[in-house]
Amino acid sequence: MKPGAPFFEEAELEAELFIGVDIGGTKTAVSLWEGEERLVQKVQFPTTGAPEAVILQINDLIGRMRAANSAAASGLRALGISCGGPLDSTGGLILGPPNLPGWDRVPIVDALREKNEVPCFLENDANACALAEWRWGAGRGCRDMAFLTFGTGLGCGLILNGCLYRGAGDLAGEVGHIRIAEDGPEGYGKRGSWEGFCSGGGLSRLYAEVTGRNETGKYICDAAERGEADALKVVGECAFYLGRGISLLIDILNPQCIVLGSIFARSEGLFRRIMESVVAEEALAPSREQCAIRPALLGELLGDKAALGVALNGIRSQPPLREAERQIPE
Repeated sequence: MKPGAPFFEEAELEAELFIGVDIGGTKTAVSLWEGEERLVQKVQFPTTGAPEAVILQINDLIGRMRAANSAAASGLRALGISCGGPLDSTGGLILGPPNLPGWDRVPIVDALREKNEVPCFLENDANACALAEWRWGAGRGCRDMAFLTFGTGLGCGLILNGCLYRGAGDLAGEVGHIRIAEDGPEGYGKRGSWEGFCSGGGLSRLYAEVTGRNETGKYICDAAERGEADALKVVGECAFYLGRGISLLIDILNPQCIVLGSIFARSEGLFRRIMESVVAEEALAPSREQCAIRPALLGELLGDKAALGVALNGIRSQPPLREAERQIPE
């Protein structure tokens, strides 16, 4: 597969329809796509109640979308699900994400595939966002890239040699757990972890240590934009450790591109100067010079495109049918 090549040929995609399901801790979005560009319909609802109730709502929405769009009734090609981990993408199971209490070993793929009778695929949200930014966003044209969520937490999706890399147990990219300082705010269950410094929760904890006040990451970034001294100090510390962690990724992976989402995408100007100065000191020069560090480009569409990307990547990765499987039974 050539760098930046489509998941499959454009001619194949034109008339095909896909469903994307983005399951988050506060809301779930279901979207219907024509090809890989046209968003036909999107509906979202709060992710509340037992998993069975949420799945019932998802299937109900898919059914309504298919009923309202006649082509989707028979021409639906695949369904993609993006959800926070941990999960088992091969087995189609959600394995108890921290932001989804009670979702323990939920067979989400079987539940949606059996009801809708189409191929169904599951990826954690960092992997799904990596697929989306690689195909349509800031990583387009790259063979090797890393996507950092840099939102509520810090996760990483990896595209290596033009393919999504999951690791032996679907745990590749858990970079937020790396201890990046001897001590510091706790994130991902570990003091001094990269997530402890570089996430919305990390910004809040750092700010509380300085001011005694609990504020959101957005509030702190907005305050820094206004020139508030405490907020600037906290953002500067976060930017320093962001550069430290990115330097590790550059040295280990030698990627063409590192894409940063959420907080960095919204407030790049607060972080870039300090982050780049640290990378210049810490990362190997040849690898550093080959790597572009970019904000995510898909904005509010990222979650929807991520779920679509899971569907497209799943279809692309399926083994071709053997001749015997092509036979139509009598």
